[in-house]
Amino acid sequence: MTVTAVAEPAAVVRRVSVARGYRFELVKLVSQWRIRLLVLACWVAPALFVAGVSQQDTLPSDTLFGRWMHATGWAGPLVMLGFAGSWALPLLTSLVAGDVFAAEDRLGTWRHLLVAVRSPARIFVAKALASVTVILALVAGLAVSSTVGGLLAVGNQPLVGLDGHLLAPGDAAGRVLLAWLCALAPTLALAAIGLLGSVALGRSSMGLLLPVLVALAMQVAQMLPLPVAVRLALPGYAFIAWNGLFTSPAQLAPLLTGVAVGLAWAVLATALAYVLFVRRDFTNPAYDGSGRRAITFGLLPLAALTAVTVGAVAVSTPSMGSGIEQAKVQKSLATVFAHLYRLQTRQLHRPAVTEAQSRTTAACTKSDGQAAQEGAGNDWRCVVSWHLPGVAVTGTAIYQLDITSDGRFVADGDGPKEVNGYFLVRTSTGDAPNPLWQFDGNVELLDTH
Repeated sequence: MTVTAVAEPAAVVRRVSVARGYRFELVKLVSQWRIRLLVLACWVAPALFVAGVSQQDTLPSDTLFGRWMHATGWAGPLVMLGFAGSWALPLLTSLVAGDVFAAEDRLGTWRHLLVAVRSPARIFVAKALASVTVILALVAGLAVSSTVGGLLAVGNQPLVGLDGHLLAPGDAAGRVLLAWLCALAPTLALAAIGLLGSVALGRSSMGLLLPVLVALAMQVAQMLPLPVAVRLALPGYAFIAWNGLFTSPAQLAPLLTGVAVGLAWAVLATALAYVLFVRRDFTNPAYDGSGRRAITFGLLPLAALTAVTVGAVAVSTPSMGSGIEQAKVQKSLATVFAHLYRLQTRQLHRPAVTEAQSRTTAACTKSDGQAAQEGAGNDWRCVVSWHLPGVAVTGTAIYQLDITSDGRFVADGDGPKEVNGYFLVRTSTGDAPNPLWQFDGNVELLDTH
């Protein structure tokens, strides 16, 4: 009797697709109470904050566009963007992207994922996409909520730009949207740094804190007297450069450079995280980061990217100085004053005067002329002069300027009282804020002409 063994065909094991893995990772993230609280906070808290502050007597005038929160609802989302770029977005990227891989190390679930997905590369892509999706939802919540809060509390009114000219509500809306979109580039860079830290440092808490620490280091660097080329080479510069959208013409060169640098950091940091992840040893349950490889494949390439960016900016434009020069300060101040003088003229129902008729100029000195006439500081003193049609006497006004290293300045009026010496002006309908008393401006750091 002969027995014939028939071999059964081996079962074909298919890898889980990226789309299915992405949905799984997204559900895992959204199911966490921490993520749900973040989503709720980002979609509700900004509206309450902007609406509440807009109704207060004291406004956050030390924040860009904060002094205009009484006048237009479009100032609210810009105030929120300034706060988000400094604190909220680094924290959000840390809590989402900085923990997405480290959580699996803490729970010891890598072998279950590998058995199910059978591809470290697909696991990485799914987790990265899920993290970015949640972060984009949080950023959208901050932008939409703050905008709705401002418009409901104050209304759809024109916005005063950083050069003093009025932006129509439609124009202001478009520029606010562009500002938030530009802020996505450094946000993605921080998210990629979070992914890199989560992969390279394993269950260590330093991976979770890495985006916050990088953002804090960039803020400190922006306060230092660094050359313009170095400032633009930092991945967070677009968090500052969006204010160039609110001048006429728009200061696009620094903004586009900052966006490009942020995206380059995002791509490189993500690629480094991918290489470290697919090369890791998943059979070692005591794995706790890549150690020396984290420096070799993480820190050094990013430092090299920064050096290349500094060189490229320095070669393309003269940008090795502070960018804050006497002629630029005088031109910027005169432009803002001329536009705001027209606004004050309308408030007081005086005869209209154009910028061309007023022929506004400014003469500025730093440290009473005893130091180099360039650089940041609160020791700039300026005398603004203008002319009125049919009036022989030249009008003058004095301002004290506090210019920060990133080019933003606050002009504080120092007389005469009827022009800029008091925070209120008396109009036919009652007292109104004096637009010439204190105002913000911006010096373009990059030479584009």
